[in-house]
Amino acid sequence: MVKTNRIAIAIAFGYISFIIGAGYASGQEILQFFANYGVWSYFAALLAGLIITFFITQTSKLGYVIQTESYQIALGRLLGNKIAYVFDYILIFFLYGLSVIMIAGTGSALYDGFAVPTWIGSLITIILLFIFLQFDFTRIVKILGSITPFLIIVVFIIAGYNVLNPTIPLSEVSQYTDINRAPSGWWVWDAINYAGLVIANSFAFFIIIGATNENYAVSKRAPLFGGLLFTLLLVLMTAGLVANLEVANNVDIPTFFLAEQIHPAVRLLMAAIMVGVLFNAVIGVLFPFVKRFTKVYSKEYKIMMAISLIVAYIISFVGFIDLVNFFYPIFGYIGIVLSIVFLGRWIYNMFTDKKLL
Repeated sequence: MVKTNRIAIAIAFGYISFIIGAGYASGQEILQFFANYGVWSYFAALLAGLIITFFITQTSKLGYVIQTESYQIALGRLLGNKIAYVFDYILIFFLYGLSVIMIAGTGSALYDGFAVPTWIGSLITIILLFIFLQFDFTRIVKILGSITPFLIIVVFIIAGYNVLNPTIPLSEVSQYTDINRAPSGWWVWDAINYAGLVIANSFAFFIIIGATNENYAVSKRAPLFGGLLFTLLLVLMTAGLVANLEVANNVDIPTFFLAEQIHPAVRLLMAAIMVGVLFNAVIGVLFPFVKRFTKVYSKEYKIMMAISLIVAYIISFVGFIDLVNFFYPIFGYIGIVLSIVFLGRWIYNMFTDKKLL
């Protein structure tokens, strides 16, 4: 039991790094889906985090149970082959779109954090991605997960400081909320939509990782631990942004602004960590995309990886914020469909002996 939990916690760090990179590293995502609901944003963040925890746990368990690293097979088991065929191509299109967003995000982070020109930052990113993705995927995830403890510490410091030293009293937050920045204007739906976003972009990742876990207990506990800790971090970062909403709504990368409130050195540290988690996140979505069409590590895999990275680099010049605003709300609906199917399967399992999860 102790050994299993220790292994699960170690793997959970890799999970958190991926989810944060895909979900809220820049802070723009939290502003869009949560912070501009003022006091209600805390409830929205908590709801989204708990939904994410439940469904990434179900996805990891599914990967382990069917013992496949192919997310297409997993979709077939959940949706039926005909629906899965259509859903497969929708999902793969948006996986690639997310990889473009992450590459643009690393370019923005390197520019805002270290004054590296955006085009150079993104170029460095795609070169490193090509190199890293020649090695074993699960090993890469575990190695890059080593950055997570530092991320957790910095988020606690940044969010804690800004909550204790707000530029806006909680009683006055409603004066600075901009509901037009929110996708729907209803915090419950945006919490569900955000959870759907994370679930959709994590589905292929958690199927692959779940299938490679050494036993069922690890496949269940690792995402459970990771999801609960992610929920805590999400609520904390939301609270930090709400406490500084007036300014946060007017900057490109709000997490850097929160870090700057403490000390410029903290901003640099957050920039370095943010680059790391974004890099981890793009690996988590780009690998399943290329794997979908080629045999891993083959000549075709390398060629397609190179072409995909070059095209992503070109598209990334559209701009990080514009890409987030376009892709994220739409991708959330894909995740909601997956969530409904998982929920239906979970309820069905309660009344049958033929369990899939």
